[in-house]
Amino acid sequence: MSKVLIVYVTTTGNTEKMAVIISDAAKAAGADVTCKTVGEASAAEVANYDVIALGSPAMGAEVIEEAEMEPFFTEAAGSLSGKKVALFGSYDWGDGEWLRTWEDRCKEAGAEVIATVKAHLEPDDDAVNECKEFGKKLA
Repeated sequence: MSKVLIVYVTTTGNTEKMAVIISDAAKAAGADVTCKTVGEASAAEVANYDVIALGSPAMGAEVIEEAEMEPFFTEAAGSLSGKKVALFGSYDWGDGEWLRTWEDRCKEAGAEVIATVKAHLEPDDDAVNECKEFGKKLA
């Protein structure tokens, strides 16, 4: 059974909806899941999990949320080497560049990126299904 840590930040609730769907799907697939907001999590926890899923909406010029997720990710990056990492989030404009950049940063930290999923604003039916599949991959 995989131990999965899901850490997310949400500004409008869309990324939180994704986190809940992903968490429920991973649990249903047999994973031991801990799901927290970035404010509840500590970067040191990353070492205790097999799979790390990180969620953030796109902000500004397509970057991850800067007040909480960026500092968390920067601190946790040193613990990602050899870990399976998955990334998710919602966006309003652009084409998902923030997710590709984040994926590159994870790979540079030595992580194996196993999945990414994005939703344009609130997750529609297609995005909900993608989140469910994403959750299964975490298990």
